[in-house]
Amino acid sequence: MRQVASDTIRVLIIDDHPILRRGLTLIINQEKDMEVCGEAEDGPSAMRAIKDEAPDIVLLDIALRKTNGLDLIGRIHKRRPKIPILIFSRHPENVYAERVIRAGARGYIMQQQSTELLMEAIRKMILGEIFISEDIAGSILKRQFNRAQQRKYNQIEILSNRELEVFRMIGEGFQPRQVAEHLHLSVKTIETYRANIKRKLNLETAGALTQFAVRWVQSETEM
Repeated sequence: MRQVASDTIRVLIIDDHPILRRGLTLIINQEKDMEVCGEAEDGPSAMRAIKDEAPDIVLLDIALRKTNGLDLIGRIHKRRPKIPILIFSRHPENVYAERVIRAGARGYIMQQQSTELLMEAIRKMILGEIFISEDIAGSILKRQFNRAQQRKYNQIEILSNRELEVFRMIGEGFQPRQVAEHLHLSVKTIETYRANIKRKLNLETAGALTQFAVRWVQSETEM
């Protein structure tokens, strides 16, 4: 059994992919000053682990199938405001980076980044720093100097967290039934979200919604 020093950084991993959790656990446990103290795949198991394991930092993927990751950040921050939350996501969208910081997270790093950068992020956040990956920081700067892009982001900003999630999946090519299955919601509920998104973004048809969502996802991928 591994000996754990009193100053070892205790990491809680929240992700709904068992293979990814296993890989992260192996990587983190190789660090002399870190240990994975627990794993969770959704909101309820995450909140139990926060209580039972008392982690020093939370490593969270916001794209959870059974839980809205943005809402989970808020719940964790409200329950344990001193625990830093590092978002470890495949999505490079500036909208997510800004939203997670507002929700209570202190860092955002993409899964495409190196292991070394992930370890650096964990250590810096334990010291109280806010960590944003270079790609995200660059995208934020680029958006500041692009007025047309700024208007588009402001438009998307009025969507709720769940609406943004549905909007992103539409842009990624998911059909309403697929979105419903992925988010564990009814097709009727997804259609209600689609109607609300169209209304908020002043889009008259389903085709216009799909086209706008696809362009938005493509522009985010290119950044």
